[in-house]
Amino acid sequence: MVLSDGARQFRIARHVLCWGHAERLVHGLATFTAAQRQAVARIRQRIWWLYADLKAYAAAPSSQRKSDLKARFARLFNQRTGVATLDRLLQRLLAHQDALLMVLERPEVPLHTNASENDIRSQVIRRKISGGTRSDRGRDCRDGFLGVFRTCDKLGVSAWQYLGGRLGIPGSQPVEPLPDLIRARAPS
Repeated sequence: MVLSDGARQFRIARHVLCWGHAERLVHGLATFTAAQRQAVARIRQRIWWLYADLKAYAAAPSSQRKSDLKARFARLFNQRTGVATLDRLLQRLLAHQDALLMVLERPEVPLHTNASENDIRSQVIRRKISGGTRSDRGRDCRDGFLGVFRTCDKLGVSAWQYLGGRLGIPGSQPVEPLPDLIRARAPS
């Protein structure tokens, strides 16, 4: 299962769409009149209400709430606002109902991509600061080390201690391989 912003390169297997990115499409619509701005604001408010209720459902799923949330989704994205661009966008989002409502089938699935986007943020920042690498091998090495550092940070393990232990540096403490640490801390 892949959770993403809907970019084409992620359209593989079972796909879950990020609610933050979906709402951002509505937020970014160009409006020219007070009535259009009000229609967009009303839809955005209803999207965030639905999002909050989906989060509550994920914490305590029930079959009654599941059918209620599906019906609310259909009402919200099937409506006509009188703003052509907003109506087209609502229909586009309605077409992705299964990907946006995956939480109803799998409550453990996040509703947004914040965690995964935070995971790659350090690589993006490093790339912007350094201007990139001179070779593909250098890029792979940089990305690999950043991945190790980020994973160690998430596990509460010193990356330097981990590397010292794994590389056999004299005086360093032994540390289990990262895959073993991840499996040990994963929920059953």
